[in-house]
Amino acid sequence: MDRRELQDLARVRLKEATALLQLGLSDGAYYLAGYAAECALKACIAKGTRRYEFPDKKKAESSYSHNLQELVRVAGLDEARLELASKDPDFRANWNIARAWSEQSRYQRHRPEAARELLTAVGDRRHGIITWIKLHW
Repeated sequence: MDRRELQDLARVRLKEATALLQLGLSDGAYYLAGYAAECALKACIAKGTRRYEFPDKKKAESSYSHNLQELVRVAGLDEARLELASKDPDFRANWNIARAWSEQSRYQRHRPEAARELLTAVGDRRHGIITWIKLHW
């Protein structure tokens, strides 16, 4: 899977999450909203790989994480995230919501409010996580 495919997948998963929430299917909406952010961050990591370069083993293994905070670190975006969070309280609030997402959420039930909150945190066009990630992917 390459960077473009991950970018496309992030967009598709965000649309799917929106559609599921509109249908009242909050469990899937919650999971896919977080998964969209995960795919977007992995697109950033893919951008940082160089053709014909032998990958650093630790970075490669860390790239397979589902933890959004870990993926931000692996993508080298910690400082950029902290800088934006210090300037934009809406982004900071959205990050605090999104970072709590886990791939384990696929095994859990989620209230419609929680799904809506995560979907907004990830997909908000002005202060959302994916909007910020797109600046770096």
